Amino acid sequence: MSRDETSDEKGAEEPEPMGAAGGFPAAGAAASVQGQPPAGAGVAPDDQQPPDDKAELPPTGAEAGPDEQQLPDDKAELQEQIEETRAELGETVEALAQKADVKAQVKEKVDEQKTQVKEKVDEGREALRETQTQAQAKIGELSEQAKKNPAPFAAGGVVALLLLVFLRRRRR
Repeated sequence: MSRDETSDEKGAEEPEPMGAAGGFPAAGAAASVQGQPPAGAGVAPDDQQPPDDKAELPPTGAEAGPDEQQLPDDKAELQEQIEETRAELGETVEALAQKADVKAQVKEKVDEQKTQVKEKVDEGREALRETQTQAQAKIGELSEQAKKNPAPFAAGGVVALLLLVFLRRRRR
């Protein structure tokens, strides 16, 4: 049986226009699969109706509340449950609002980074102070040695002076 004969038997469907690729529908042609519109044609996904089976959908409104058997008999106990539910709901809303507040999240991250940078700078300053203290102690030791025995330091100074003079003459 040919394609046209099949179409005639099902009803008055028009044969699909064929493209240049031989056998494939032409671009833009509405291809139907067993009487259903092609994917993406007609109704947008947002406009689709929920399934009719209410057993799959979560209960809403009065249906979502507890059964009368689950409700406490004592009015004070019921009021306490209501307050607990309100508190939980408030925490949930607050958590959702915090997640949705991107600006606050960015600010918090920036503040964390600033704190980390300040800590690193403070650590660096402390390390510099320690190094400075150690250098001053070493200079103090060397100056004490120079006072006790100035000859090696004087010779070193003369050598440094001669080296400086030699380098200056060489440049001229």
